[in-house]
Amino acid sequence: MEPAPAAPGPRLGDSRGAERAAASSSLNPTGAEAQPRRRAPAVAAVLPAGGSGERMGVPTPKQFCPILERPLISYTLQALERVCWIKDIVVAVTGENMDTMKGIIQKYQHQRISLVEAGVTRHRSIFNGLKALAEDQPDSNLSKPEVVIIHDAVRPFVEEDVLLKVVTAAKEHGCSDYDLEFGTECLQLALKYGHINAKLVEGSPDLWKVTYKRDLYAAESIIKERISQYICIVMDTKEDENHVGHHLEEILKNELNHVKVTSGALCPPCRDLEQIILEQCYNYVCVNVMSFDFEETRRLLNMLKESNLSVLYPVVVISVYFLDYKSVPFDQKMENLMQIRDYAKEVKKRNILLCGLLIYYPQDEQKLQASLRQGATIIATLIKERNSGLVGQLLVA
Repeated sequence: MEPAPAAPGPRLGDSRGAERAAASSSLNPTGAEAQPRRRAPAVAAVLPAGGSGERMGVPTPKQFCPILERPLISYTLQALERVCWIKDIVVAVTGENMDTMKGIIQKYQHQRISLVEAGVTRHRSIFNGLKALAEDQPDSNLSKPEVVIIHDAVRPFVEEDVLLKVVTAAKEHGCSDYDLEFGTECLQLALKYGHINAKLVEGSPDLWKVTYKRDLYAAESIIKERISQYICIVMDTKEDENHVGHHLEEILKNELNHVKVTSGALCPPCRDLEQIILEQCYNYVCVNVMSFDFEETRRLLNMLKESNLSVLYPVVVISVYFLDYKSVPFDQKMENLMQIRDYAKEVKKRNILLCGLLIYYPQDEQKLQASLRQGATIIATLIKERNSGLVGQLLVA
């Protein structure tokens, strides 16, 4: 599995990206060009999400438990939506949670999702989902698929290659009409009593099920790690190779050699920065030299708000100020910079986590390098932890 962020790829709701991916995909697990290409089967997915999650030990069903303030099931839906050849996704939820599920679909802009009433058992919920796919209903946009993937809704890190192996195995080995009321998913019993030619498809190591509260913390750590792998340094360099922002960029690259660090400018037309946002970078360091206003940071935040990037994951913005403490009284600077608190409260409503970092400048080379390294450590920690408790704080390196 790639260590890169989970988010890049066709954006949710971007049909052009899905069409391009569909045109290049022939359900070939090796990615090689197949000649001639076989017709891809019509595939749908059913998610039984009607459970109460008693083992989690919390009043909220685990599929709706928040990870980074976003319900677990939303991550699973996102993983399935990225697979362009899955045409329909049917989610079975209880009547009392139907409105909650509709709200999740709307808020996080999920596509190709249909809802059905969950059954009294997990297998009955699956059965209801299958019925919705099999029946031709005038008011339904669902079409009957050749293969249906059953996903338990709480394995948010399922990858396309595993789903592809499942679909391929289903086409080769078939499936049965095994009793959904009292059936079992255990392969050995299915082989013994189902009279089918079944196959167990091995999954990746992180294809684990969120069952207990500790699993939520583990899932959150994985998501934080993934979306922390791409940092954009935003600065107005004016073609100045000695710009202090470049020194900070180089130190970040050296200190975080496993993270992609790039730069973009806020000068119009901002095409580089717009492309970086389009690539779904969730971490921004806005560099301000000899300035204690928020003009540059505001422009960046406005671009991020317009992009709607923060719908899926929290975006971290660190506003870095290189200030000469001799030019203006220190108390005046701090008073101006502490306005970051009010601004941070405003943008947090859009899931943007804003905090500040103050570095004294100019100073001698040795001290500057030490401050930059300390600043890089603070930046890495803020991005990795995504601690909303630090929103609006002004840290000093």
